[in-house]
Amino acid sequence: MLKSFQVVVIVFADRFRELRMFSEPKLKQADLGEKLGMSQRKVSRLETGSTEPTTDEIVKICRFFNVSADYILGLTDEFKRLK
Repeated sequence: MLKSFQVVVIVFADRFRELRMFSEPKLKQADLGEKLGMSQRKVSRLETGSTEPTTDEIVKICRFFNVSADYILGLTDEFKRLK
């Protein structure tokens, strides 16, 4: 059975990937990485759940996509853009 932290990493990875893929315009991993100050490889690893995001990375991602940390971490399923 997965531990709760592992579940959070998996949910984060899925939601991060979805936010990138459904953004307008759709962003490539390299483009998003440049905007967030990280490499394409780091974006890929975050999207696959093979690496855990740091607190700073979570904040940058939430600010960029204008979503709450609760949503991207799977603490709520309510998707809404922040003001």
